[in-house]
Parts: sequence; C-alpha cells; structure tokens
Amino acid sequence: MTTDGTDRTDRTDKLLDGRLKLRHLTLVTGIADQGSVVGAAKALHVTQPVVTRGLHEVEAILGVSLFDRGHRGVTPTIYGESFIEHARAVLAQLRQAGRQLDLLARAELGRVRVGTHLAGSNLLLPRAIASLKSEHPRLTVIVREATPDLLQTALLTGDTDLTIGRLTPSLPQGLAQERLYAEPVRLVARAGHPAHELREPTLGQLAGYPWIFPVSQTELRAELEELFVHEGLPIPADRVECTSILTVRQLLLTTDMIAALPMLIAEDDAHLGVIDTPLPSIRRSVGVTFPADRPLSPATGALLTHLRQEAARLRPGLA
Repeated sequence: MTTDGTDRTDRTDKLLDGRLKLRHLTLVTGIADQGSVVGAAKALHVTQPVVTRGLHEVEAILGVSLFDRGHRGVTPTIYGESFIEHARAVLAQLRQAGRQLDLLARAELGRVRVGTHLAGSNLLLPRAIASLKSEHPRLTVIVREATPDLLQTALLTGDTDLTIGRLTPSLPQGLAQERLYAEPVRLVARAGHPAHELREPTLGQLAGYPWIFPVSQTELRAELEELFVHEGLPIPADRVECTSILTVRQLLLTTDMIAALPMLIAEDDAHLGVIDTPLPSIRRSVGVTFPADRPLSPATGALLTHLRQEAARLRPGLA
C-alpha cells in the first residue's frame, strides 16, 4: 500500500484499463509546457474547461495531484514531474512510429528535421544537404535555427530529428552526440574595421567597440564572459545579444560591432575579417546530437552519412 492508501498494483492497472487516453498525455504535457491551464488551452486550441476536466480525469485515474495550483499558474508536483517525463517519452515514441510508417508507405518520400545554431550552419550543413538531395531528390529537409537548449528540448520531444552545432559536455539523458571536427572561435568585424589596423590587438583594446554577444542560454556566452573576467575587463555595456546569423552578419557589415563566431563562418565571408586576437580557451568540438533511445529514420540516417562525409572534407583545413 502507498502512503495515500492506494495499492500500487491498482494504480498500474488503472493506467492500462482503457480510461487513460492519449489526449490526457497531450493535455498534461501542454500544461507543463505553458505553465498554466489557460496557456495550455490556447496552445492546444481547446477551451479552458476541456483542459481542466482532462486534468481532473488524469489525477483521478492516478490517484495523485500532478500540479500545485498558484496565482501565477501551476507547478508540477513530484508525481507530476515523473508522469510528465513518461508522457513525453510515450508521445515522442508515437511520433517516431508515425514517421517510420510514413517512410515505409511512401518509400523515398520522407523528411528530416535538423536543428542548427551557428557552428556548422554555413558550410557543413548546406554542403551535406546538397549532397543528400543529389542522391535523394524527393526527401524534404527542414532546417530550424534555435538556441542549444531549445534544440535539445525539440530532440527529446521528437520535434527535431538531428541537430548540428557545438557539442556540450553536459547532455540531457536520452540524447547522444557524435564529434565531427574541432573548430576555433575567432573575433570578427567588417572588412575595413579599425581593429584590423591594430597589431596583435588585445581584448582590452577591443572592449571599447560595440559588441554582439550570444544570448545567455549558450555556452559561448559563458565562455566570453569568463574571458573578459580573466582579463580584468567588464562585459561591454554597448552590446547587442543575438543568435540569428543573418542579423549578426548585417550588424557586422553596417556598424563597428565585433562578434565571436566559428572560424568557418568568418573565413567564408569576403566582407568580414578575422581580428588577430587569440582566443585559445574557446575551441570546441562541432558535431551532431540525436536521440539515444530511438532509432534514426532512413532520411535522418542518410543526412548523417552526408554530414560525416562533408566533415571529413573540412577537417584538413581546421588542423
């Protein structure tokens, strides 16, 4: 017996007696994602009473409360955190099953959804996609740009199949990584920027210029902050925080801003120039991240093969 008087076997049987529906899992994960019943109703395009009733049904089946209610929304209880984790896994598995059936039914027709954030986005990924499409022209590749934390969440929920970017030493359970190459990070400014006239410019000499910093959810942001602290310098007050490479590039071209970018992005753009300031502490592996507990779809596996091939072609230039 549990402390609330409910038999564990009874609770397990209730999960399998037909009363628990997939819509219940969707409702519960929607409430957790949005932080409120009202937000979940809007996101799921249903009414608030539908969400409230569904939550009560799940809690009645389980015999426990999944959320603590407050004035500003809801917070998962210890029971809720456990159930939500399993609900996400079930929904992700079902999404994967649907994609696999779709690929089997339509042979070469399919899609692969790849997430990216800066590293690998300008050369590795485009070249791999072009190579993939030359062999599988009917495959659809969907590219989504986001910060690393959002990309990891998308992988865990089954909304993304594969991500390209800098590998991280701390990885959520359920994800795996594969290293493709190591790429330095360099300081970059427009061609003709006054910083290019400096001989071996120091970080202190560059701190007075406006900067573009990564957003706080990225490891590169933390590494840059540590670099300034190590040099005894404050973080530039005149800065923009941005993760969009298109916006970053335009700002670099039209202002005196300085940004830290992966070397391949900087060297591949004739309108940008690398500033000769060494950043020895910022050099990370670039690779792919994918679900560890779900098989890759044929389309995802094909893209991964081409990513490996194109990475092998890039490695000699990064040695």
